[in-house]
Amino acid sequence: MTAERSEYKGKPMIVLKRSEDEKFPFSFGMTKAKMILENIEEIKKFVEENDKAQQ
Repeated sequence: MTAERSEYKGKPMIVLKRSEDEKFPFSFGMTKAKMILENIEEIKKFVEENDKAQQ
Protein backbone atom coordinates (compact mmCIF):
# COMPACT_ATOMS: atom_id res chain seq x y z
CA MET A 1 0.00 0.00 0.00
CA THR A 2 1.19 3.50 -0.74
CA ALA A 3 0.19 6.85 0.71
CA GLU A 4 0.66 10.08 -1.18
CA ARG A 5 -0.05 13.70 -0.39
CA SER A 6 -2.18 15.66 -2.80
CA GLU A 7 -4.23 18.82 -2.98
CA TYR A 8 -7.79 19.61 -4.01
CA LYS A 9 -8.91 23.22 -4.45
CA GLY A 10 -5.95 24.34 -2.35
CA LYS A 11 -6.70 21.96 0.53
CA PRO A 12 -4.41 19.09 1.60
CA MET A 13 -5.46 15.53 0.80
CA ILE A 14 -4.05 12.08 1.46
CA VAL A 15 -4.40 9.39 -1.20
CA LEU A 16 -4.18 5.71 -0.25
CA LYS A 17 -3.50 3.12 -2.94
CA ARG A 18 -3.14 -0.66 -2.84
CA SER A 19 -0.71 -0.38 -5.75
CA GLU A 20 0.76 2.33 -7.98
CA ASP A 21 -1.77 1.61 -10.73
CA GLU A 22 -4.81 1.66 -8.44
CA LYS A 23 -7.77 2.70 -10.56
CA PHE A 24 -9.88 4.12 -7.71
CA PRO A 25 -7.68 5.21 -4.79
CA PHE A 26 -9.12 6.17 -1.41
CA SER A 27 -8.58 9.88 -0.75
CA PHE A 28 -9.71 12.25 1.96
CA GLY A 29 -8.90 15.58 3.54
CA MET A 30 -8.42 16.96 7.03
CA THR A 31 -12.07 16.84 8.14
CA LYS A 32 -12.42 13.13 7.37
CA ALA A 33 -8.92 12.36 8.64
CA LYS A 34 -9.84 13.87 12.01
CA MET A 35 -13.11 11.91 12.06
CA ILE A 36 -11.21 8.68 11.34
CA LEU A 37 -8.72 9.38 14.14
CA GLU A 38 -11.50 10.19 16.61
CA ASN A 39 -13.18 6.87 15.78
CA ILE A 40 -10.14 4.64 15.17
CA GLU A 41 -11.05 2.17 17.94
CA GLU A 42 -14.56 1.73 16.57
CA ILE A 43 -13.12 1.23 13.07
CA LYS A 44 -10.71 -1.42 14.39
CA LYS A 45 -13.60 -3.17 16.14
CA PHE A 46 -15.67 -3.06 12.93
CA VAL A 47 -12.82 -4.64 10.93
CA GLU A 48 -12.22 -7.36 13.53
CA GLU A 49 -15.90 -8.30 13.71
CA ASN A 50 -16.48 -8.30 9.99
CA ASP A 51 -13.15 -9.69 8.83
CA LYS A 52 -13.96 -12.95 10.63
CA ALA A 53 -17.36 -13.08 8.92
CA GLN A 54 -15.76 -12.63 5.49
CA GLN A 55 -13.52 -15.71 5.82
